[in-house]
Amino acid sequence: MAASKKRLEPAARVRHLLSIDSHNVMTRLAARQDSMVGLFSRLRDREPMLTVLDTWFDTITFTELSTLDPAEQKSVNRFYELLSEVRWYLAYTEDMPTMVQTKLTSFLRRLETTFRELISVIGPPEADGAKVVDVQVVSKVTKQPRKTKARSRR
Repeated sequence: MAASKKRLEPAARVRHLLSIDSHNVMTRLAARQDSMVGLFSRLRDREPMLTVLDTWFDTITFTELSTLDPAEQKSVNRFYELLSEVRWYLAYTEDMPTMVQTKLTSFLRRLETTFRELISVIGPPEADGAKVVDVQVVSKVTKQPRKTKARSRR
């Protein structure tokens, strides 16, 4: 039992770090979306758009990723592949700022979806890195109001 717990420990740590990293990227992107395109428009500099997308993922090793289950690996890949697509677009686009804003909004919606999927698979960025259980209401039981006895006045 102790041996299996130690085997799972590195995977839990990798999950937790990926969860924190993806959360940080999404938080920065949501908070700075308008200002980064505004800076691009005014300064014609792509750096403000690209720094928002900085991630630790570039430093993770194949060995560390291999500690994850295949379903987790797929989910991680979907999120970071889409993030790479956004980065590529912002680095090399010839679109005008209004079109950049439109496409970035579309990318952000797609990223939010893949981020939710990622977090549902690897768990939220919490101290213990625990997995989240996705709950769905299947039926709803409603209680009938209790009948009360009429009080007599004295």
